[in-house]
Amino acid sequence: MTRILASLLMLLSVQSVSAQRKHNKISGDDFPIYMVHVQGGNFDLGSNDDAEDRKPAHTVTLKDFYIGEYEVTQKQWKEIMNTNPSNYQCDECPVTNVNWDDAQAFIEKLNAKTGRHFRLPTEAEWEYAARGGVKEDLVKEYNNPRGGVNEFMINDQGKRKPAKMKEGKKYAGQNRLGEIAWYARNSESRPHPIGRKKPNELGIYDMTGNVEEWCNDWYGKTYGSKNDVENPQGPTGGNARVVRGGSYLSDPVDLVVTRRAAYLPNTQERYLGFRLAEDK
Repeated sequence: MTRILASLLMLLSVQSVSAQRKHNKISGDDFPIYMVHVQGGNFDLGSNDDAEDRKPAHTVTLKDFYIGEYEVTQKQWKEIMNTNPSNYQCDECPVTNVNWDDAQAFIEKLNAKTGRHFRLPTEAEWEYAARGGVKEDLVKEYNNPRGGVNEFMINDQGKRKPAKMKEGKKYAGQNRLGEIAWYARNSESRPHPIGRKKPNELGIYDMTGNVEEWCNDWYGKTYGSKNDVENPQGPTGGNARVVRGGSYLSDPVDLVVTRRAAYLPNTQERYLGFRLAEDK
């Protein structure tokens, strides 16, 4: 009886995951690509309480877009590029050891193959999606009111401002890292197959941990603006590109959704990969 019950529960779990994947599926010629629709909205990008390159927290408005439900896998990379540069090889694990230009070459070939217009996410899109977009579950912080995310009120001057006494969670999904992320304390120093941890509020997996992810933007130390910004694309030039998300080698301090890293575009690391984005 116990075995039968366990089998039924496993079947229901598989069916649930399959249904979700089918809903988000965008078919390629030879393999599926799963994308999540992210409803546009307002949020506070960055943080005033962390490293200097995350300041100032400032209001950003984004239009709707799509972002990968998962990081690009080694299997997908091999289908398009006929190679596998990853140190730790596993078809369902994220592809790694790819620099920013490599990611662009993959996307160019993928677009030619599928007739779509995939790209890398901007860092504003990445952070918004990691936080949960308009579905972000805000946490009350009565003792430390640092401003809200994705929840705004109108002040006495009729201007929009973040709701006080609430803020977003540190990580993509929840504050229990072991349930959502492969990181230094549980990864055994290697990447893991996509989608094995819990997703965030939008149904997106591994935005915290597993592998770090390239964004499209050039990196700038002076971050953002005190004024509202619509669909920011980052600086027009620079020396390094933005990387987000932390990896299977990261400690908790480097896994928060506001953490930014600057890597030269030719950087190739065993813990560095990417996910896709697309305009709606």
